[in-house]
Amino acid sequence: MKVLVIGSGGREHALIWKIKQSRKVSKIYCAPGNAGISKIAVCQEINPENISALVDFVQKEKIDLTIVGPELPLAQGIVDDFIQQGLKIIGPTKEAAKIESSKVFSKYLMSKYNLPTAQYESFDCLEKALLFLKKQKYPLVIKADGLAAGKGVFIVKDRLQASEILYFLMKQKKFGEAGSQVVIEEFLKGEEVSILSFCDGKTIIPMVSSQDYKKVGENDQGPNTGGMGAYSPCPFYTEKLNQVILEKILKPILMGLKDEGREYKGILYAGLILTEEGPKVLEFNARFGDPETQVVLPRLKTDLVDIFEAILEGNLEKIKIEWKDNAAVCVVLASDGYPGKYFTGEVIDGLKELEKMQNIVAFHAGTKIVKDKVITSGGRVLGITAWDENISEARKRVYEGIKKIKFKNMYYRRDIALKVIL
Repeated sequence: MKVLVIGSGGREHALIWKIKQSRKVSKIYCAPGNAGISKIAVCQEINPENISALVDFVQKEKIDLTIVGPELPLAQGIVDDFIQQGLKIIGPTKEAAKIESSKVFSKYLMSKYNLPTAQYESFDCLEKALLFLKKQKYPLVIKADGLAAGKGVFIVKDRLQASEILYFLMKQKKFGEAGSQVVIEEFLKGEEVSILSFCDGKTIIPMVSSQDYKKVGENDQGPNTGGMGAYSPCPFYTEKLNQVILEKILKPILMGLKDEGREYKGILYAGLILTEEGPKVLEFNARFGDPETQVVLPRLKTDLVDIFEAILEGNLEKIKIEWKDNAAVCVVLASDGYPGKYFTGEVIDGLKELEKMQNIVAFHAGTKIVKDKVITSGGRVLGITAWDENISEARKRVYEGIKKIKFKNMYYRRDIALKVIL
């Protein structure tokens, strides 16, 4: 079987790393990939948003299965185009992917089907949004409606800060049309947890729990990023809680999407918060999370390709998905300055030394090869992931591995998974 993975980040590297372990796969391609991915897959310089070029490549190379990593091609309708051509692809259609590509639609859907979530209002008029701020209690959460690479959510402590964010999104258009509409919602307190699920339109099966770290700074300070690290499993995520979330959130949203004529097949990511009133939905994403994928997939025992085939065939209820009884921790090594301005082009040393270690891998994100050297090419550069019998040991292993990696202006959080073991 030939497989194509679309994307160039740590999530895609983790997917390819796992797919390579499948007995069914003979060759893996990635478009466009990165330096790390190029060691285990054939990289193609095709932009993930160039859907027609991807269709042509899949047809030419007779690719048997395509997996979409990033959200933008899904929002643009890549799955619809592939299906029209009779090509097998993992991911939701454009209409189903709207659960991520429009925060306004997602909140509407949650409200209509009685999912527990924060109280909210949505606005497409700046003046009305500013008037709404006058009557609110703070802190509040402001979200850009459209896709903003994980950086479109703002927690505001007072009306002045809230007004500045609204101008930033709606007037200055810092995220383009993604900020032309906004959701303003109540601030919820509690532990956050990410639950990724496999869906075939009728059946939804949650994966093991994980928790990511969105803020750039230690102790969760500073602006939001695409994610600075993650760990799995969450010790507070019990089987009883899993059943509550399955019955009150995951199954209802899957059936709700079906009722709306938006049958959902692929990966559904639920970002949840465990409040005093019970679990509530913060957001839904229409694909694997990053960096959650890097700590979830190393714990998967079942052949991932078998699961993908069950999704396509609508037979997910017939497959038994098994997980290892261990723990994984991922720490992102970033270019200093991320998520703002940062430098690229720095040589990365120590990768070969890391490869000699057991149960640890460097999932590449912002890297490329220039003159036989691996150099930095993005904000998030590497996701160092280790696994062991528990979180404490996995955490110790990952930070030992990080000592071997060096590049100029390297930055990482030193507190990933720390609160879990204290």
